[in-house]
Amino acid sequence: MPADAKGLRTHPIQEIFWTRTGLLLAVLVVVSGVSMWASSAVDAGTAKNLLTALGTGTMVSAVVGFGQTLLTAGAAQRALVAPVVEESRRALRELSAEYRSLNQEFFPTHVFEASTDPDPAFNALIMDDLRRTRQLLFRGFSGRYAAARLLLSPSGWEVRAVLADPGERGAISGRARHLARHQGASADYERIQATLHEEIRIGLVGLYLARARCDSIDVTVIADPPLDRVELFDDSVWITLYSAVAGAPSLYPRTLRFSEGSFIYGMQRAEFARVHAARGAPRFLITPDTSREEFLAQFATITGTRLTDAQFADLQARFHAFRQEFSAKAELES
Repeated sequence: MPADAKGLRTHPIQEIFWTRTGLLLAVLVVVSGVSMWASSAVDAGTAKNLLTALGTGTMVSAVVGFGQTLLTAGAAQRALVAPVVEESRRALRELSAEYRSLNQEFFPTHVFEASTDPDPAFNALIMDDLRRTRQLLFRGFSGRYAAARLLLSPSGWEVRAVLADPGERGAISGRARHLARHQGASADYERIQATLHEEIRIGLVGLYLARARCDSIDVTVIADPPLDRVELFDDSVWITLYSAVAGAPSLYPRTLRFSEGSFIYGMQRAEFARVHAARGAPRFLITPDTSREEFLAQFATITGTRLTDAQFADLQARFHAFRQEFSAKAELES
């Protein structure tokens, strides 16, 4: 928009109005000046009187017209322009509100691309969501990352977790294929499967170690876990896309965050409730009062293997090593 002499922004219609009035004023002044000059150059008589009258009349018209313009220009703009501007602003506000509503319902608030190392920005934001929530719903593979984050935060959550069943060979096939794609032609599939079984065992021990930070940890293991990881908080849901082909070359696939009011949040919460309460799925509860013997009995029921004290100590040490490495790379050291 153009600016006037004082640097104030003016409306185009107002500028046109003033330009037209100024042009008319200039014509009147010129006609008046020419008429007055011509009248002074002729002898007294009818011609002189006509020129004088013309000059005086046009000068009066110019003065009156300019004064009227000063008085009515603002009112004319308010009557003609202001309603149009206000209506346009109202329409834009309504359109913006509609787009914000659609964005909140269907589009992620944050997108984190696949990477080979933990993203500090990703982990800082998910830790903020964890600190604000009262309930954590986790559906993933081993629960190692969830347990590590719980140990790095204040206490007081109700945790529900859906993990892969270590007693079912087919439960880890999807994650094994993802890792095999990451490792390329040299991948040893059987070794990958053995490593994944061990990760589940470490994750279960990690959740037990995090029991003091939680009101309760309700764990369900299923034979056919979805490949994508879902972490539900009170006001957000995080979906890590292990199923995305573009994420195959990376250890940490693409992740999307949706807000609580989104369609995705409601859908994932309903799906989690269905899977967590699935009939026939092995399920156990860990509380701050769960003793080691009680946990070892639960572990044996879930995995089919009874841990010795030495084996438990080894899994505990391996979990803490994983937690320390992860928290250092993700810049989550307390």
